[in-house]
Amino acid sequence: MPYVYHPRVASGLPGPDPFLDWLPGSGLPNRASIDLRIPAMAEGDVRGDPGRSPDAGGFSERVFYLAEFRGRTLGLFLPQVAAGAVLEVLRELADNATRVVMVGPAGVDRGELDCETLRLGVDRLEGRAWRALRKKGRVLIEAADDPPGALLEVARRLGLFKVVRLADVNGLLDAEGRRRSFIDRSDLSPLVAAAEPHLAGLLREVEGLLAAGVPSVNLCTPEGLRDELFTYSGSGTLFTRQRYIEVRRFGIEDYDAADDLIARGAAEGYLAPRTPEAVDGLLADGFGAFVEGKHLAGIGALRVPDGAEAGEVASLYTLTRFEGEGVGAHLVRYAISRARELGLGYVYACTTSTRVGAFFARLGFLEVGQDAVPREKWESYDPGRRQRVACYRRELGAAG
Repeated sequence: MPYVYHPRVASGLPGPDPFLDWLPGSGLPNRASIDLRIPAMAEGDVRGDPGRSPDAGGFSERVFYLAEFRGRTLGLFLPQVAAGAVLEVLRELADNATRVVMVGPAGVDRGELDCETLRLGVDRLEGRAWRALRKKGRVLIEAADDPPGALLEVARRLGLFKVVRLADVNGLLDAEGRRRSFIDRSDLSPLVAAAEPHLAGLLREVEGLLAAGVPSVNLCTPEGLRDELFTYSGSGTLFTRQRYIEVRRFGIEDYDAADDLIARGAAEGYLAPRTPEAVDGLLADGFGAFVEGKHLAGIGALRVPDGAEAGEVASLYTLTRFEGEGVGAHLVRYAISRARELGLGYVYACTTSTRVGAFFARLGFLEVGQDAVPREKWESYDPGRRQRVACYRRELGAAG
């Protein structure tokens, strides 16, 4: 059964360079990471198909998001001049039958926008905007005063499902200068209080839009619009009205997205390359963490050999965009629940990373000797790696 977590709890997998054991069907060690931008150590080759890159056909992030946007109407706050990058995205959305309501200051350079322009105070704004969208697929609403306030009013009156606030910042940064790419409404108030005035003003706009019922708001630069809308990693920050992380076994409708995530992990060096047979095994036995019920944020697996009393938590991998959302912890908790359902006595994980070891310790695992996990684990195991591997075990005698 699926498990829904709200609000999020604990932290996700820690930082760069974590390694977990087990690659289904290959006998090779596996890796887990939450930061895809830092290369990991090579683990050797695997015979057969080494895995395809995320762009080598098959599932496409852009196609995924276009399918989500198709037939819907999103809002876009325009700066004074619509950059070429914005126009390119508008054309893609138009080809996708996605309607766009643009809001900008009076006198905004319309350039090649090719759409009807309405003033915010016009009579029957909703009906006029609807008719303009039916003709061209986009409409520009000008505001003589307070364009951000106009964006809020338009979003509320038209019931937009998403708003993109173009600005001169690439989203929100954390204390160490790293971009925070995913934030939910409950975290906004303290961020507004701590931000410098310009950013605080933008965050108050976002807070107002979410409070008005807009499900999600993106904050990014015009140049980063395409990546923000059409890629997992994004370029700015995505704010959501509410957060739900559901962990469940993969269904066949999830296989395309899961296969893409597996290939991505292999291409980035965090998952060992898989043969088609190994990928099939992970799709059949693995599970995923889905944000808002649709965005695959991470994958994991519970390895249970026939007749075993223990299961190995393995193949954990999460997307950078959801760093800090507790995705890794949710995946491990799901594996523990699944192990209890199967009547197993304990679960374990093996890793060469002290950071990953600390992650499992926070989740109630204890470091144990290698003889405290099934002997089958070490059959045909690389002797050099075994010298560096630490094992962590959690008993399943009681829930918790």
